[in-house]
Amino acid sequence: MSPGRLRDPGLQHPPTLDPPLLSVRGVRKAFGDHVVLDGLSLDVRSHQVVVLIGASGSGKSTLLRCIDLLEDVDDGVIELEGQDITDPRLDANAVRARIGMVFQAYNLFPHLRVIDNVTLAPRLVHGTPPEQARADALAVLERVGLAAKAQAFPDELSGGQQQRVAIARALVAKPAVMLLDEVTSALDPELVGEVLSLLTELKSTGLTMVVATHEMGFAREVADEVCFLHEGRVHERGTPAQVLENPREERTREFLRRITG
Repeated sequence: MSPGRLRDPGLQHPPTLDPPLLSVRGVRKAFGDHVVLDGLSLDVRSHQVVVLIGASGSGKSTLLRCIDLLEDVDDGVIELEGQDITDPRLDANAVRARIGMVFQAYNLFPHLRVIDNVTLAPRLVHGTPPEQARADALAVLERVGLAAKAQAFPDELSGGQQQRVAIARALVAKPAVMLLDEVTSALDPELVGEVLSLLTELKSTGLTMVVATHEMGFAREVADEVCFLHEGRVHERGTPAQVLENPREERTREFLRRITG
């Protein structure tokens, strides 16, 4: 993990870290008898990019869905900015307003123009006035390089452009953390690079991200920390150099051998 501010070394106290922006503690999630997350714990600090790797079924997508409150946890706690967001008394929509989620599929409304896809949630969920929502949407579309496509329909865009619209839709609410679930897996190989380049640019702005991916090159270049998930737990974690180049655990080595051919 990236260190936060440390105490004055002259003080007679051990160094402490800033509290994590996102904290997952002992989270368990099962579907029937199938346990997907088995007491998983993970901290993410402000401005950190944490990349989740692991085989299909290791729990990556389920973890992101639990953080976004799309799945209820069976046990454990998830805190965002110090607040227990698994508390059932909370307004889930208000919590999701602080979290940006981008899925494998673009999930754009095909009958709405790009600008309307991006302004829909701010207007209907967050009560943003239409003029402000439009201005915010155009600004974020400019940021992802698609301002010129504001009036286009999704089927007029390439897959890479559609995924960038989906990222813009998540960014427009200025989330505390972005969750990205295999956002290049549905793209043709020649379109993967444009989406990964955008995520690299977003990292440079200090955006906090948790990214599930099979793109090891991206993980190596962008991640502050890589977490290898296996059987619903964080089996190994560390810097990209440590986990991807010199993993300690045999399970991690096996996974990397399979995925890199």
